[in-house]
Amino acid sequence: MSTDIFSEIADTGYRENLEDINSEEFFKVIKSRRSVRVFKDEPVKEEDMQKILDAAVLAPNSSNLQPWEFYWVKNATKKKALVEACLSQPAAATAPELIVCIARTDTWRANSKTMLNLLNEKEGVPAAAKTYYEKLVPLVYTQGPLSLFGFFKRIAIFFTGFKKVTPREPVSNSQMITWATKSTALGCENIMLAARALGYDSCPMEGADSKRIKDILHLGSGAHLVMVISIGKRDEKGVYGEQIRFDRSKFIKILE
Repeated sequence: MSTDIFSEIADTGYRENLEDINSEEFFKVIKSRRSVRVFKDEPVKEEDMQKILDAAVLAPNSSNLQPWEFYWVKNATKKKALVEACLSQPAAATAPELIVCIARTDTWRANSKTMLNLLNEKEGVPAAAKTYYEKLVPLVYTQGPLSLFGFFKRIAIFFTGFKKVTPREPVSNSQMITWATKSTALGCENIMLAARALGYDSCPMEGADSKRIKDILHLGSGAHLVMVISIGKRDEKGVYGEQIRFDRSKFIKILE
């Protein structure tokens, strides 16, 4: 498996202008984002919800295969069932809006073809980029029935890894779930930061009945619940206490 596409520096001729960023406002958004448990009975503007959802799909993701789906549940009946599936916790029950964040392990093939078609329509795309979607993507993400192809890949990678640096995942259906979840989680973070930037608050909820939620949304086996995010304006009782984070030295390691 050639890794030239990862190590070679390509110049496609494309240039992009950077916007000026107010760093103080950016960090204000991050620091003021809290997991809000109780929301005011105030609506979220339609245009703001659309901006929040647009932010979700701008998140970085693996191979630009965009293995995610974000369901804004507006239907009253489905929303009531969704609240119950979220254990009727106040963060869901009081929220004006709910977004279900789903990781997909069954869309990479179709999305890869879409990417390839888009690249074929553009001028100056390196051949290596097209080869990546034609050959490398199917090799990397195909696991086969019962992960049998993934099992043989695991063996091949084990021996190849003795001789050279080798990407080692995903080589099973469970690792495909991890792969898709990582990208979807980045979209989830964009949702919450976008909501805060627009003056709203959010709560990422993992405490939920994933099977019932998949039934509500009529999702198949390739869909995996990452979280449900509530959106709204925080009630004065909405934040249960000061933010607690352990000493940064416990997690941040600087190697010099």
